[in-house]
Amino acid sequence: MAKLLRKIVVLLMFRLDWRKLIFICAILTIVSVLIQISRLPYPLTELIFPPPISLSSYKSFNSTIYLSKQIQSNNKDGSPMVFLDSSRQVNQSIVTFMKKENESGQRRRRNNLTSINMVAPSSHPSVRNLPSRIERYLRSLTPDEALAFIKRDIENAPLVSDDDPELYAPLFRNISTFKRSYEWMERILKVYIYGEGERPIFHQPELKGIYASEGWFMKLMEENKQFVTKDPDKAHLFYLPYSARQLQKALYVRNSHNMKPLSIFLRDYVNMLAAKYPFWNRTHGFDHFLVACHDWGPYTLTEHEELTKNTIKALCNADVSQWIFNGEKDVSLPETFIKHPRNPRKYLGGRRVSQRPILAFFAGNNHGRVRPTLLKYWGDDKDKDMRIYGPLPTRVSRVISYRGHMKSSKYCICPMGFEVNSPRIVEAIYYECVPVIIADNFVPPLNDVLSWSAFSVIVAEKDVPKLKEILLAIPLRRYIVMQSNVKRLQKHFMWNVKPIRYDMFHMILHSIWSSRVNHIQS
Repeated sequence: MAKLLRKIVVLLMFRLDWRKLIFICAILTIVSVLIQISRLPYPLTELIFPPPISLSSYKSFNSTIYLSKQIQSNNKDGSPMVFLDSSRQVNQSIVTFMKKENESGQRRRRNNLTSINMVAPSSHPSVRNLPSRIERYLRSLTPDEALAFIKRDIENAPLVSDDDPELYAPLFRNISTFKRSYEWMERILKVYIYGEGERPIFHQPELKGIYASEGWFMKLMEENKQFVTKDPDKAHLFYLPYSARQLQKALYVRNSHNMKPLSIFLRDYVNMLAAKYPFWNRTHGFDHFLVACHDWGPYTLTEHEELTKNTIKALCNADVSQWIFNGEKDVSLPETFIKHPRNPRKYLGGRRVSQRPILAFFAGNNHGRVRPTLLKYWGDDKDKDMRIYGPLPTRVSRVISYRGHMKSSKYCICPMGFEVNSPRIVEAIYYECVPVIIADNFVPPLNDVLSWSAFSVIVAEKDVPKLKEILLAIPLRRYIVMQSNVKRLQKHFMWNVKPIRYDMFHMILHSIWSSRVNHIQS
């Protein structure tokens, strides 16, 4: 064996012509490279085989598409087509190749989705711990494609056990779909906030008073790092960060009774965004949302049709008798009366059931269509069990305050004023008093997820004369359950300086997210 190796070494070193070997290898290499290049598409082939006519690549590519469409339309008899310009033929092959690639990519995504759907509905993997293949698949989707996938998953949400420490099932219409949807929101939701707009109308939240909900949401949304994105291409929702209250203070002429300048201002703002960015025109506003608590919030949208009809509107004035609020798409925004912005939880709580001697309580200005009837039948101390007043009299407030009355009453009457909404609903929840809502055509706050029959009484306007009879007909056991549910509900109606899971900020954001998901095309 050693002798054989020595002979081979001697042959290679002394008897072989290395110059000829190197020359042959170089020739073979050049030939193989030329063969490979000849198979590459334009424009690399021009390095070796230039086309007979020199054309701009931009014009050639676009004109090729146009000409090929013309030729195809004129070539209905199926006769063979001959291209005089080789670049056109190559460009046509590129277009065909790109179409095939797009089609194959869509087929791959559909196949992946089919295989994933075969697993997801049956096994229901946790949203917080998704399998890696679903993670990869979601990252490959556009925002709308991801929402379509999530919509199907939510529709097949797994049943949630009643022992969830964070959620109490009787408060919700469907605790399983709510929890699944909420977890998806936490997992992927991204919101793009437009930076355009000058203060005080934009980006300046008002955190005090009866319209504070829109201000608190704006503040917490703009401070948020989990949901807000700077990349609009990743956004599922687009936020119009204006305050209806600040708009009214800045532009309304006192006693003019003319809201049109406010509506024109918002129209021009949206038109500016539509001209500057492609996002509004892409969906005509269907993926945009606004949050407005002022009574005039709906009426300031009317100069822009798409703003009125297409956007997701979170409104305190959730009146379905008006053509502006859409009960199937829009969100009923809770109206919260905040007196202490640094401590919005101040005075929270109320007395136990045995220490609530007053059957029903109301005090407020006598306006709108319901309150005059309420005072006519139950005001002026007509019934000692029914403490119904206009503005709370001084002689009464000296003995027990407005807040003290709510904390000492079984039921707190929440009639509509000029508009259907009332801050007394959330006040009643804060003071653990069962709210009695009297406002036909009103959609209660967060009605898309909450079961209001579990913790409130809704009375038709025509039944105000029978109010006491209706309340006394509720069994004590039923009342105790409702009052207990009100206490459990408080956490979902609380503003927190630093938001926590399932609080007011997250509940409002979830309802907006849920509307977006439910109306996406599967």
